[in-house]
Amino acid sequence: MYEATDGAVSPLVGRTLETLGYDSAYSLRPAASPAPVPRWEDSFAWDGHNLQTVRPIVLDVGAAGKGYLVDIVGRLLSEAGVDAFVIDASGDILHRGSAPIRVGLEHPLDTTRAIGVVSLADASLCASASNRRAWGDGLHHIIDATTGLPTNRVTAAWAIAPTALVADGLATALFLTEPQRLADSFDFEYVRMFSDGRVERSARLNGELFV
Repeated sequence: MYEATDGAVSPLVGRTLETLGYDSAYSLRPAASPAPVPRWEDSFAWDGHNLQTVRPIVLDVGAAGKGYLVDIVGRLLSEAGVDAFVIDASGDILHRGSAPIRVGLEHPLDTTRAIGVVSLADASLCASASNRRAWGDGLHHIIDATTGLPTNRVTAAWAIAPTALVADGLATALFLTEPQRLADSFDFEYVRMFSDGRVERSARLNGELFV
């Protein structure tokens, strides 16, 4: 994700989020000068087997961590012989089985409405929206690591991929780069909504939009 977004998606945004007010105490009080996001290349040493930090960092795995947890739970169910299930981790969904389910796409500005519906079959659908975990004037949890600031062009994104780890990461990456760039590295379908109300979808999306 880091490479596919030219460094915009990074787990090294943790300290920046803290200084913007999204800290362990949820103070929601931004510092006068938010901490910059360190570059991946300047923060880690990797010899092919061991990964070491070479400077103090605060990791934030929110871009894909919950999706990874969903995959782990799904693998445990599969290993236990359960071949049909749905895991819904508050917007990160993993479906396994032959019977598809219909999933509504929540409107980011009105949670009582949906902007569309998709059919999900033996895949994962993950969503990200800037109205979730938002505070202050234009502050939210989706940080562009190249600027150290919350992104503002996209307000919500949904990604469908074989695993929740990938779908979760892509739902964040779609805020920060174009789908065509991500398609060079990942196989997925998507919907994203912009701050001006426009909605964009992938050509093969199995679903319908209402806006």
